[in-house]
Amino acid sequence: MRIAVIDGQGGGIGRLITDQIRKKLPRGTEIIALGTNAIATSLMLKAGANEGASGENAVVQNVDEVDIITGPLGIILAHSMRGELTAKMAEAIAKSKAQKILLPLTLSKVEIVGVQPEPLPHQVDKLVERLIELEVKTGV
Repeated sequence: MRIAVIDGQGGGIGRLITDQIRKKLPRGTEIIALGTNAIATSLMLKAGANEGASGENAVVQNVDEVDIITGPLGIILAHSMRGELTAKMAEAIAKSKAQKILLPLTLSKVEIVGVQPEPLPHQVDKLVERLIELEVKTGV
């Protein structure tokens, strides 16, 4: 299974996701850290990503090469993450045939109705549980 973890700004969310995937999914799981900036990518690599790349072109070129894309909801919203997430990135992520498993977090003025607010670590635990279900179900 190839999973792209996408994050920006300080990279804390991506770091947490990467760390939990590395701890709870099989060793053969490949994690690609795609940061909107080098700091975010660096933190995800330190947390256990196999590879990493930064910036618009890196995101656009890699999202079609993975089975699953994960990160905060803002990765499919143009101009989110204080403007770091470009329209080209958001479009490439949204159009990718990869399964998207996103956390309902955004700095944009977007609210997801019906989602119960939970601490970030609990949300990441649920995200990783879903990845485990997919890995077992598909054997990817």
